[in-house]
Amino acid sequence: MARGVNKVILVGNLGNDPDTKYTQGGMAVTRISLATTSVRNDRDGNKQERTEWHRVVFFGKLGEIAGEYLRKGSQVYVEGEIRYDKYTGQDGVEKYTTDIVANEMQMLGGRGDGGGGGGGGGNYERSSRPQRPAASGGDMQQRGPAPQRQAPQQQRPAPMDDFSDDDIPF
Repeated sequence: MARGVNKVILVGNLGNDPDTKYTQGGMAVTRISLATTSVRNDRDGNKQERTEWHRVVFFGKLGEIAGEYLRKGSQVYVEGEIRYDKYTGQDGVEKYTTDIVANEMQMLGGRGDGGGGGGGGGNYERSSRPQRPAASGGDMQQRGPAPQRQAPQQQRPAPMDDFSDDDIPF
């Protein structure tokens, strides 16, 4: 029998600074509000934007990293799973929440645009699932930051000289 799939991928901007709290056991729990915007044309050809807000939760080392490096306006790639919870509020009314529990994060954007840490950052993931062969042990794994670009070399073909990281759509 096949297992189900619960996977969410979001690329968006933070609507506020991360809120990091710690459990009694010392584990970081960081919450962010992430905005994703889609654009489409209506019948008259006018562009219509629709912004969706997502509650994203990071746990453990990933929560510490998110709390330290992300800021309001930062662009981020988040991969995780959707989780629905129900609780009874102080007024006795049942309330429902929908959260994205992140297990991977990639800080996007360049210097000066709220891209978190000023360099476009690294790729981070929670290792609650089987680790990839290149992964190291531990509670969290961090892939190294993107390699630094070298100064242009004379051997490089001319069309590549005008290429920059900002031209990459993700």
